[in-house]
Amino acid sequence: MPYWVIILLIVLGIYLGISLLLYFLQDYIMFKPEKLPKDFEFYYENQEIEEYNVETRDGAIINGLRFKAKNPRGVVFYLKGNSKSIKGWGKFAVDFTRHGYDVLMVDYRGFGKSTGRRTQKAIKRDLQMIYNKIKEITDEKYIILYGRSLGSGFATKLASMNNPRMLILDAPYYSLSKVTKKYIPFMPLSLLLKFPMPTYKWLKYVNCPIHILHGTDDNLIPYKTSIRLSKIKPESTRLYTIIGGGHKNLNTFPEYHKMLTEIITTKPKEVNLEGSSINVIHSSKQTNAKV
Repeated sequence: MPYWVIILLIVLGIYLGISLLLYFLQDYIMFKPEKLPKDFEFYYENQEIEEYNVETRDGAIINGLRFKAKNPRGVVFYLKGNSKSIKGWGKFAVDFTRHGYDVLMVDYRGFGKSTGRRTQKAIKRDLQMIYNKIKEITDEKYIILYGRSLGSGFATKLASMNNPRMLILDAPYYSLSKVTKKYIPFMPLSLLLKFPMPTYKWLKYVNCPIHILHGTDDNLIPYKTSIRLSKIKPESTRLYTIIGGGHKNLNTFPEYHKMLTEIITTKPKEVNLEGSSINVIHSSKQTNAKV
């Protein structure tokens, strides 16, 4: 057997081995769940909470918390990132309850007290089930979907299939395929990824106002990702830029809280463009200049 054929077979074998490892181990790479015992008791200072468990049609249990505001003006369905559990994520609920919104958080399958086999299809189905239960007690015009990092894709999918008041995306990705390709560009990710999460495709079908928050120094999901997403439905999208913000620290910036307050408390106003400069084309030629 020629030497070059042997080398080629070795390279192909290594490539196939890496592909198989990536396929079977990606769940451990992508998700960093924190599991909680069934008798764990949640507690948050100065927050009133209610815990619940919902059984899915395939027998899984989805555990969640409702953070209650006095005289709530609506509900924020907060979809968290890919790590830990709602035990830690719950501390961010105060950013909404202080403005008079109840906050609903759930743990994805395999996180916290939630059980069940984790697949993209199963999680989408679980979240739609929870959304339907929210609709039973809250009109959709009072429901806000908030997706953080991994949760931004699921929130977008939910918004594309329902009619919430608005969709807020915090450090969203164009698709998880694009994010992972940044680190392993030589792999056939479209065939290997179990969670491709094509946010950009789902965003096309979102009919509510879209608000995107992103930091310029995000090293995991680049800021330019949100610029690309904001161009998909520019007529209903607004991009909020946190200068110097990273992927996990936007909440430490006063600008983030100012922007979030503006988003959830301000009623949208129609802007009358009549008499504005919207149709004026800027030109460097001084055609009407007097000599």
